[in-house]
Amino acid sequence: MKHRIVVLGAGYAGAYVAGTLARRLSAADTEVTVVNAEPDFVQRLRLHQLAAGQEIAAPALSEIFAGTAVRLRPARVTAVEPERRVVAVAEADGTAAELGYDTLVYALGSHGARHAVPGAAEYAFDVSARPSALRLRERLDGLARQGVGGRVLVVGDGLTGIETATEIAESRPGLSVTLVARGVLGATLSAGARRHLRRACDRLGVTVREHTEVVAVEAAHVRCADGTVLQADATVWSAGFAVSSIAAAGGLDVTEDGRITVDRAMRSVSHPDVYAVGDCAFAIGDNGRPLPMSCASAGYTGRQAAEAITARLTGRKAPKNVKLGYLGNHISLGRRDGILQIVDHEARPKPTYMAGRKAARIKEAIVRMSLWGTSHPTFGVPQRRHRLTGAPYAPDTAHAPHGGETARPRAHG
Repeated sequence: MKHRIVVLGAGYAGAYVAGTLARRLSAADTEVTVVNAEPDFVQRLRLHQLAAGQEIAAPALSEIFAGTAVRLRPARVTAVEPERRVVAVAEADGTAAELGYDTLVYALGSHGARHAVPGAAEYAFDVSARPSALRLRERLDGLARQGVGGRVLVVGDGLTGIETATEIAESRPGLSVTLVARGVLGATLSAGARRHLRRACDRLGVTVREHTEVVAVEAAHVRCADGTVLQADATVWSAGFAVSSIAAAGGLDVTEDGRITVDRAMRSVSHPDVYAVGDCAFAIGDNGRPLPMSCASAGYTGRQAAEAITARLTGRKAPKNVKLGYLGNHISLGRRDGILQIVDHEARPKPTYMAGRKAARIKEAIVRMSLWGTSHPTFGVPQRRHRLTGAPYAPDTAHAPHGGETARPRAHG
């Protein structure tokens, strides 16, 4: 019986892990299946551009996985039952089904965290997923067709909020854009980078409201903690991200915010058959701090999981450790401006930063490379596919495949 590897989610991390494992492991011994709700790859790093009205590539996952032996299952994950090693899904036609697995890679990512604020879920837009970004785009198109300057309010001054506000302001100069910051604008940046950010907002006509906390969202305005009411024809919520409750509901060990607790190999500390990568993993970086939710973290954790799974299934004593670093923040300020902020070992901003057109070009190159790397998940991976062994390293020996039998020993191919 083949060892069944199921990957939940085909974002930057999930797509890479699936393609890499399919290339590294012999198809005679393994079966790799990817479950994803959408048939196309979503460039999450560009969703603020999509919302602003730009055309963004969305390559078909079937094309990305062509030639890799990865099986694509278009479906929405509804539950995980790690004790039974089963994943419940809803098919495109709404019917329910179950998939069994021997190794599970959980890569369902994150979504906008807005449900704690009254009205945010009902009235606010976000750019955390392609459907929601397209809904915002449709709303902005409608405001443009009205022929009068609409008011767009972006709540949250993290990287997503800053990029969304500046992108909309540049792409749609007829709209009035306001960015609401709970504290100081660009608080995670150095003093010089903050000054550049402020100048960019001024240049693009983005109004900034600092030290403002939104406590309720309504159809045409938001209410602030100090009693202020801010009018808005479109409110964009970008005040943080959250993960699905599926992992917690399934009994996996998770943090307070629902992320799966993993060891250095990206392996669940409670269920050794489960690996978590990307935003939904609570992984400690080389600096001793949790990795932030970011594309870079998706790359690091994805590579580590692929190394660890390959090592376990092919009998290597321990997986190769991939560097888990956090070098800094890359922020686009429209298409012709940006900021690259370098951080120290404690994740504090260094005085050193880059800004302007050069920073924008570097950010664009990073985004392009992220898409290319995801679309070519097997690039650089040896052509040789390894056979599985019946003697994976120690942590897995207590977890035999279904049926209670351990896999028969095999020689490496």
